[in-house]
This record gives sequence, C-alpha cells and structure tokens, in this order.
Amino acid sequence: MARVRMTRNPLVAAAIVLTVAAAGAAGWGGVSRYQASHDDSAAYAQTRDDALAAGEQAVQNMNTLDHQRLAKGLDSWEDSTTGDLHQQLVDGRDAFVKQIQEAKTVSTAKVLSGAVTELDDRAGRAGVMVALRVTVTAPKGKPAVKESRMLGQLTRTSEGWKLSALGQAPVGNTAG
Repeated sequence: MARVRMTRNPLVAAAIVLTVAAAGAAGWGGVSRYQASHDDSAAYAQTRDDALAAGEQAVQNMNTLDHQRLAKGLDSWEDSTTGDLHQQLVDGRDAFVKQIQEAKTVSTAKVLSGAVTELDDRAGRAGVMVALRVTVTAPKGKPAVKESRMLGQLTRTSEGWKLSALGQAPVGNTAG
C-alpha cells in the first residue's frame, strides 16, 4: 500500500493555504464582476448619468451667449435642443440676433449643481433641475450676477440627450 507523505515544512503549508485563498478570491471577484456588468441597475445608473451630463451642458449652453460670437452661441443653442424648443429657436433666430446685437451683452453661465428629477429610459425622456450662476455683462456698468434654478425636459435622440423644454424653477414656498 502506498503511503502519502505529509510535509512538515510550515512555508509549504502557508503557500498552499495562500494559493487556495487567492484562487477563491479570484473566483469570487470574477463572479461579482460578471453580475455587475449584467445588472440592469448599473445600465440605468449610466443612462441617468448620461442624461444629467447632457442636461447640465445644454442648460449651460442656453444661458451662455456673447454678442461678438453670436452665430456660434446660437448654433450651440440649436445643437443642444430638439422638438418644439429647437423649432422656436430656429424660427426666432433673426429677431434674437437683432436684439442681442443692439444690447451688446455677454452672458456666461456656470453650473453649480444638477439632478435628474425623472427618467423614463424606455420612452427616452428625462427631467433635470440645474442650479446656475449666470453673469451678464453689458457694454457699460458692472456685471450682474444671478443664481437661478432651471427645469429642463430631455429627449433622447440619435445624437444623444437634448433639451426639449426649458423653464425657470419656482423659488420659495408656492403652497397656498
């Protein structure tokens, strides 16, 4: 009969234990990674993050305009929008150009914070609230700084999320 010989070397025993533990950890890590990559909540979170980033950028674009680079600014507005909002901007562009050229203002916006208020991934619609600091500089006088909250509706297009509606968020207690 063959006899199994056991080692009494503690380093060999420790190496075996560490090898088994490492293999177990690698297996557990692989399973966890597979589950996370196939988890619907991870995909939903990515969609939410994409909508928020697009919404914040679009709202910032819509509140930034320089009379010296008017065509570029209005193109940015149009590139950030879709649907009725986009059509309103296209239809009113000539009148708006005239107003801004007369006023000679420069508006710059900075996003302070933003949040997705609703998300319907299947329908391709999302809502965002974005807090902004907008600085308007006229040819004469000091820059005027205003903080505001904007509510935007986004629609997913073949080019990504775009604003389909934009308005001022109510401020203060509106309950009667």
